[in-house]
Amino acid sequence: MSDPVQHGPARHGPARHGPVVLTVLRGDGVAVVTMNRPDVHNAFDERTIAELTAAFERLATAGDVRCVVLRGNGASFSAGADLGWMKRMAGYSRDENVADAMGLAALMRTIDRFPRPVVAAVHGAAYGGGVGLVACCDVAVAADGARFALTEVKLGLIPAVISPYVIAAIGERAARRLFLTAEPVSAMEAHRIGLVHEVVPGHMLDAAVDRIVARVLDGSPEAQAAAKDLIAAVARRPTDDALVRETAERIADQRAGDAAREGIAAFLAKRKPDWAR
Repeated sequence: MSDPVQHGPARHGPARHGPVVLTVLRGDGVAVVTMNRPDVHNAFDERTIAELTAAFERLATAGDVRCVVLRGNGASFSAGADLGWMKRMAGYSRDENVADAMGLAALMRTIDRFPRPVVAAVHGAAYGGGVGLVACCDVAVAADGARFALTEVKLGLIPAVISPYVIAAIGERAARRLFLTAEPVSAMEAHRIGLVHEVVPGHMLDAAVDRIVARVLDGSPEAQAAAKDLIAAVARRPTDDALVRETAERIADQRAGDAAREGIAAFLAKRKPDWAR
């Protein structure tokens, strides 16, 4: 049997007993969220989408979480849509299909708007919706053997709900090629077009992620949340009077906050701020 990640969605594997998403809270304020369907290359189905969304929603309200690492068990990060799920969707009405697609859309937005930094650790295949997950994360690190593809058109589909995040990451020009050809690209090409920030040898992936997480933990959680909100508010807007005014108000509000007071006081006193690990 050929490798399922070479042909779009993963073939439907045997039913799994137990969680399809694992969440581990480390003592340093880092949560590791792991997709746990290695038998189907961590392909999405309704249950996986629901469990991922629920995990990020829970972590968003956990006061001790400073950063989240998203990864996949087994040979791949995520091979996209599960074939069994897609077969079921083919029999849905239009309204049922819209409702189903809104579940995946909600997951992407939940990760994109997560109030703490999210780091993707990508290995193996990241196809279809897996590319969307990578694009939703704030930082993405890939093993040098990782492969990326948007294979939807080969199945008569389009990468619709992930498109806002993927196009924001790689730009319209690169999206035109990859959306239309469905061709796989290497980790180095994914880096060149902006989908991932860094490519490392596979055996160094965990160390590279830990290095980035350590830098995240040096920052103010309050300021990081404000910075993420700033990016969402400013991106793709014209630099008109309204935006200039809004950015001035944002920094004014931040300067008056507790995080800025502590950060500046710590700098002047040549000590670590109270949030630094």
